[in-house]
Amino acid sequence: MSHLKHTLYEGDWLRLVRIGHWESCERTHGQGMAVIVIAVTPADEVLFVEQHRIPLGARTIEMPAGLVGDDHAQDTLIDAARRELIEETGWSPGKVDVLLIGPTSSGMSNERIAFVRARDLTRVGAGGGVAGEDITVHAVPRQQAPAWLMQKQAEGFELDLKLWAGLWMVERNPDGSAVV
Repeated sequence: MSHLKHTLYEGDWLRLVRIGHWESCERTHGQGMAVIVIAVTPADEVLFVEQHRIPLGARTIEMPAGLVGDDHAQDTLIDAARRELIEETGWSPGKVDVLLIGPTSSGMSNERIAFVRARDLTRVGAGGGVAGEDITVHAVPRQQAPAWLMQKQAEGFELDLKLWAGLWMVERNPDGSAVV
């Protein structure tokens, strides 16, 4: 069986390819990596963002996130996490730690995602995203976050399932130990 890669279509941001009999997509910008920022304010509130996602035709609840290297060629995971957290939520981290990196949908895309933990947050702005984004920031008390998310789902919002992994990591390190 041939494992040569054939481009079936290439747009501004995605490329559809066939490798052997398998079709998948690749990002055409950046490093093929996205970053999700797990952030808890000094008041013990988890930061979530709400925005309309065109592919779903619905508003979603997510943790702050973005692509690594899409507009900044020399981006690192840490740089992208800092920038996205400030742009989307208006909070700046004093420290950012990379927790885990892995595929988002290994049967459909070569994209990988990095979970990062932002610490020592300082409020520096209102958030809401950059031009063209319409992001609503939600700071939800940590202990109420799961119930709040389920209420949002009942209201018709789409929940990014990575939220649940992020909430688990609010309390624990990826090795299962408690966050100190």
